[in-house]
Amino acid sequence: MKVVVTASGQSLDAQVDPRFGRAAYLIVVDTETGAWSAHDNVQNLNAAQGAGIQAADTVSRLGAEALITGHCGPNAFRTLASAGIKVMVGAQGTVSEAIEAFKSGALTPTDAPNVAGHWT
Repeated sequence: MKVVVTASGQSLDAQVDPRFGRAAYLIVVDTETGAWSAHDNVQNLNAAQGAGIQAADTVSRLGAEALITGHCGPNAFRTLASAGIKVMVGAQGTVSEAIEAFKSGALTPTDAPNVAGHWT
């Protein structure tokens, strides 16, 4: 399964970025093979608005089936849900730790956003 994790850096040792739309990086991990790649999210770091929706579109284009992040607002959540992408919130620690928590079932999909819009 392809999973995207929001990250503060470009490696599996980077901390999970608690922000979805304005996360510094999006790390794509194939949970079956362990292959991964980092994608910068620079276009959304300073966006006046719409960062979550744009990041959700990027996650969809990257072919992800799930997103692991700290927080996800309502507009991004709706965009991800409409693309069939499962959203796991409340992640912390490193990207590797978040992936292991996901694989062990400690992170489960949410059915609602966990912050209001325009949370930074």
